[in-house]
Amino acid sequence: MKVLVIGSGGREHALAWKISQSPRIKRLWVAPGNAGTALDAENVPIAADDIKGLVSFARKEKVDLVVVGPEVPLTLGIVDAMAAEKIRAFGPSRAAAQLEGSKAFCKLTLRQADVPTADYQVFRDADSAMRYIKARYPNENDKAPVVVKADGLASGKGVIVCSRRSDALDAIDRVARKNEFGKAGSQLIIEDRLEGPEASVLVITDGKTILALPPAQDHKAAYDGDKGPNTGGMGAYSPTPVVTDELMETIQDKILVPTIHTMKRNRKPFKGVLYAGLMLTQVGPKVLEYNVRFGDPECQPILMRLKSDLLDILEATVDGKLDEIEPPVWDPRPAICVVMASQGYPGEYENGKEITGLDAAAGIEDVKVFHAGTKLVNGKVLTNGGRVLGVTALGSSLATAKLNAYTAVKAIRWPGAWCRKDISDKAAAYIAATSAES
Repeated sequence: MKVLVIGSGGREHALAWKISQSPRIKRLWVAPGNAGTALDAENVPIAADDIKGLVSFARKEKVDLVVVGPEVPLTLGIVDAMAAEKIRAFGPSRAAAQLEGSKAFCKLTLRQADVPTADYQVFRDADSAMRYIKARYPNENDKAPVVVKADGLASGKGVIVCSRRSDALDAIDRVARKNEFGKAGSQLIIEDRLEGPEASVLVITDGKTILALPPAQDHKAAYDGDKGPNTGGMGAYSPTPVVTDELMETIQDKILVPTIHTMKRNRKPFKGVLYAGLMLTQVGPKVLEYNVRFGDPECQPILMRLKSDLLDILEATVDGKLDEIEPPVWDPRPAICVVMASQGYPGEYENGKEITGLDAAAGIEDVKVFHAGTKLVNGKVLTNGGRVLGVTALGSSLATAKLNAYTAVKAIRWPGAWCRKDISDKAAAYIAATSAES
C-alpha cells in the first residue's frame, strides 16, 4: 500500500514509525515531515494546510490511504477534499471536525447529547464577557474559579485557567481585545472551573463501532507540579491508573457513545479518532474538551505499546469495518513520553540550534525518540519548533519506564533544552494514595 501521513510533529513521526512496520507498506510519505520522519519514511515538502497541494500529490502518486495528523487540515476539510477525488483518508469530515475547531460547537453538542461538562456561557465580544464576570463576582477581590477559552484553534494555548476576578478580566482582555490568539478569539467561552485529576481517553470509531485505546494522562502545564502557562503538552504516559476498567466503561457509555450518536443524528457522522480530555470530578467524569485526532504527546506512548498492525486499524475505520478486525494487542508494559522543548517555550524561542546525542539516546533499550520541531540541514539535526522531541520509553513498571526515558533525555543536548522532570509522578502518587486507603 501507498500511504501519506500529513503533519510535521511528534504525533506524525509516531504514526509514520508505526505504519512503516506494516508488512503491507509499499511506500510511505510524510508531508511536510521533520528530521525524524525522514528516517522512517520519505518527506514531501508540502505544508499540512496546503489542501490543494496535498490532494494533487495524493492523486499523482495514486496514494491508497491518507492519514491526517493535525487538527488544522481536518478543520479545513481535507478529508472531504480527498473523498471528492475518490482518495481514502483517515479522519473526520470538516463538519465533524468542528468538535475541536469550535469550542462553542463542542459545548452545544455536549448539551444536546446530555454529556456531563462544565456550565458555560458564550460571548462574541469583550464588553459583554466582562459585564458577565463583574455581575457574577461584584467585588474586586472576589475569587473567580473559571476558565476562559478562545473558541477556535490556538495550538493548545487558548485556554486560561483563572482563580480571581482580576485573572478572568485579564484573560478576557488577552483573548478578545489584544487578540493574543488571533481569529481563534473571535468568540470566547467562559466556563466554571472543574477540580480533580485529568485524563485523556482516545477511541477510534468508524461511526458505528468504537475501539477504545488505552487511557493516557497528558501534562499541559509548562513546569513541574503543574505550574506555569498551558502548553501543547509537556509529556504523557499510558496507561493511567486513574482510569479503571469500570470508569472506562462509564466514559464510553455516558460520554463517547452519546456524542457519536448525537453527531450522527445531526448529520455530521464522526469517523476517526475522538479524543476526550476529561476531568475526573467527585461527581464523575466531565468533558473539558474534544479533539478530533490523536493527542500529541499521548499518541507517542500509546503507539509505543501497540503490537498490532496500525494500518489494519486505520483502513478498517475508513472502510466502516472496525467490527470485522481482531481486537488490537497491547504491550502490558507502561510507556512514558517526555517532551524536550526550546528555551522560552511556550513563549518566544529561537530555532536552528544543533541537537547532539540522538544516536546515544536511540541506543538505549526500549527507547524511541520521536521528533517534533526538528529539521535536517547539511546532515545536522536542528531545532525547528517549541516542542522539539518526544523521548518515549517502555518499562516493566512506571518507575522503570520513567528511568529509561530520562536516561535518554540526559544523553540529548542543545543550547537551552529543557523538560519537565515529573512526568508520570501523578500516577505514582495516585497508586501510593490508593494503596494507603485500602
